[in-house]
Amino acid sequence: MRRGLLQRESLPRPDRARVMVVANQKGGVGKTTTAVNLAAGLAQGGLRVLVIDLDPQGNASTALAVEHTRGTLSTYDALVDGVPLSEVAQPCEELPGLMVVPATIDLAGAEIELVSVVARENRLRKAILGWDRVSGDGEDRFDYVLIDCPPSLGLLTLNALVAAEELLLPIQAEYYALEGVGQLLETVELVRANLNPRLRISTVLLTMYDGRTRLSAAVADEVRGHFGDRVLSTAIPRAVRVSEAPSYAQTVMTYDPASSGALSYREAARELAQQVEKKETEPHVVAAGSQGGTA
Repeated sequence: MRRGLLQRESLPRPDRARVMVVANQKGGVGKTTTAVNLAAGLAQGGLRVLVIDLDPQGNASTALAVEHTRGTLSTYDALVDGVPLSEVAQPCEELPGLMVVPATIDLAGAEIELVSVVARENRLRKAILGWDRVSGDGEDRFDYVLIDCPPSLGLLTLNALVAAEELLLPIQAEYYALEGVGQLLETVELVRANLNPRLRISTVLLTMYDGRTRLSAAVADEVRGHFGDRVLSTAIPRAVRVSEAPSYAQTVMTYDPASSGALSYREAARELAQQVEKKETEPHVVAAGSQGGTA
């Protein structure tokens, strides 16, 4: 019944494209999994979505089954050579309405090649705004642009933070996952102060949640206490199907639509689409070593 209700639901379109960066410099928190499955959930809700894979490992490209072998036009070509995103993006065959800008291994050298480029931190923003399907008002414009970042705070992630207006922060429901959040928030504040005053943390998603443990509940309480209603009420459970899906070049939404992971990501996508725009001031960054080790 839960699945049927979700499948029948069409999601509301935002007034303009929401450009969101999915970032967390700690690896293994479900960042790429969140990016591709939320994108799939939004597309299944009738929205037009663009996923930009900014991780040289190309895991998002793998999960969405688009070509990303060396020589394929990719985010590297858009960032380094200025190739328009409209020439780089590929449709996702499994999910109508979803397009992907893939990443190839060439992207690993982009940070070095961009060091001497003027305004190197604005390359991705310029590429995104240069596509009228993002910046325009036509019927075929994208509703969401989700940027999947590498697990680091280098130049690629900086480009994503400058290009986006919203940051979606996946946090694994374990103690160690909290420790790195302070560093990310400090980086966000620096970007807001110097490069992109529009950037704000709009959404926090708890991943790998295990309802059987008190640790997951304690971490969830601490995250909700700090970020308030920016934390989605849906938490993504630790589920085997979510981990299996990429090995079949699929998201869990198409691999096993009835699984708990797929249903949770659909509900998270619905929450994201129905989110009320907030204009709150970002939370104060607490120095490292503060209570609970969080920001």
